[in-house]
Amino acid sequence: DRKTEDMRGYRAIKYILFIFCYFFWVSLCVYKCVCVCLDVVDTLMVDPALLLIIVGSIMFLITFLGCFGALRNATCLLKTFLAILVIIFLLQIAAGVVGYLFTDMVMERTEKLMMKAIVRYREDWDLENAIDFIQKKFQCCGVESYKEWSQNMYFECSDTNPSLEACGVPFSCCIHFQNQTVLNTMCGYGMQQQEESLARHDIFTTGCLEKIVSWAKNNLLLVAGLTGGLLLLEVCMISLAAAQISWINKVLRRQKENAAVTIYQNLETPFPT
Repeated sequence: DRKTEDMRGYRAIKYILFIFCYFFWVSLCVYKCVCVCLDVVDTLMVDPALLLIIVGSIMFLITFLGCFGALRNATCLLKTFLAILVIIFLLQIAAGVVGYLFTDMVMERTEKLMMKAIVRYREDWDLENAIDFIQKKFQCCGVESYKEWSQNMYFECSDTNPSLEACGVPFSCCIHFQNQTVLNTMCGYGMQQQEESLARHDIFTTGCLEKIVSWAKNNLLLVAGLTGGLLLLEVCMISLAAAQISWINKVLRRQKENAAVTIYQNLETPFPT
């Protein structure tokens, strides 16, 4: 009958939403544990691992609201979960539009952030590992040029710099050949003093900003697919949460109407004489 079909649809929405939130919640648990392991040996200061832990914790709590609200039919939790998801979704759309319309400004801000990361290299273990990974992965060095490493106090190319790495670049900038078995961590020493035509035989001379932008353009379909998949998942969770809230409110209205009818019928029933 109609009521049975309605209950089946309600249960389907409820458990699909719970499954979505549960798997998202579990993945965030794993993500958070990895971030904690990365940061466990470091101090509690503003660094990449701590930032990832904070973001992961917030998303973890948001998804928990969806899981618990869907399972317990708690409209208050579901409404909170729905409102936060809508805000995040709108912020992502706004960020995409701003990034598209103000590409030059975004590139300028990105360049400044990357330059600050170079300045803090050697001061933060997590940041150092992140920069080394990017330079190895994208085969690049510096932000726009390998000589920008002079902005770092350890690699500053000046006569007054007592560092052994003065006028050098990190070893992650070095070109590693296939037959090379031993990692030479001193391969970047003195490379800033060489012209680009000579330095390119030993190190990557192209800046990382250019390489990252080039990679994004070459993998536009992949980036668009991942972004679209994330947005589609959010839209599905928003729709399911809104549908479950609507079902719960509908059931509550029916219960109130049935209770009112029952009370009215009891009042209309004459007392036995």
